[in-house]
Amino acid sequence: MNDQHAAKKRFGQNFLHDAGVIDRIIRSINPLPHEAIIEIGPGLGALTVPLLRKLGKLRVIELDRDVIPHLKANCGDDVDNLDIVMADALKVDYSTLAPAQGKLRLVGNLPYNISTPILFHLLRYADHISDMHFMLQKEVVDRMAAEPGDDDYGRLTVALAARAHVSKLFTVGPGAFNPAPKVDSAIVRLVPRPPAFEIVDHTLFDRIVAAAFSQRRKTLSNGLKTLMTADQIREAGIDPGIRAERLSAAEFASLTAVAARSLTP
Repeated sequence: MNDQHAAKKRFGQNFLHDAGVIDRIIRSINPLPHEAIIEIGPGLGALTVPLLRKLGKLRVIELDRDVIPHLKANCGDDVDNLDIVMADALKVDYSTLAPAQGKLRLVGNLPYNISTPILFHLLRYADHISDMHFMLQKEVVDRMAAEPGDDDYGRLTVALAARAHVSKLFTVGPGAFNPAPKVDSAIVRLVPRPPAFEIVDHTLFDRIVAAAFSQRRKTLSNGLKTLMTADQIREAGIDPGIRAERLSAAEFASLTAVAARSLTP
């Protein structure tokens, strides 16, 4: 593979090159011919090339124009079936890229320095997305997939649990990349779906979650004191003396329902 492009730190580039890892990712995605798959940040084409061969055509979103000649060269004879969108993935309206019938599937090795903002941007278009498979920093994936009470459980966990089903698939070591990052990575699958519980106000829900986790050692009563009283927390069926990491996303939804009633004129 043509890999003469120097990775750019400002784009968070670490190019995947391990053939075994690439094959395992492709098998996890299980791309089927003519599915509407978009790859975010194709880089030199480690995933692009096998995806293109299996799909027959592929759309990619890439911000670094300097990488494009190398990407095209690595796609060889299949390059005519590659649709390159030069854009910032954080600014793309994914609803305009979705097929008239069916939904998008998204894949990619996301820049670790902006992975969380990208996830939340993508979830704005959840109605147009069937699933997402991403390479992320392992520490972030551990937070995404944590359970209440886990050390990794936090604001990101709860926010995602209200919007998608998250599955950590497998870990990838630094040696699979060039240059090698200083952290382990992991493959995660996200399937957007509405929660099994009602969230009466998503903006208020996110505010309550953010406040509750703003200082992890604080009790709910202290963390939420600008939004709810201890009696209101009890009204939601929750002990105001416990900490945020003990609560499920459904319990945060219960807090939101009580808080919303108190804010209604």
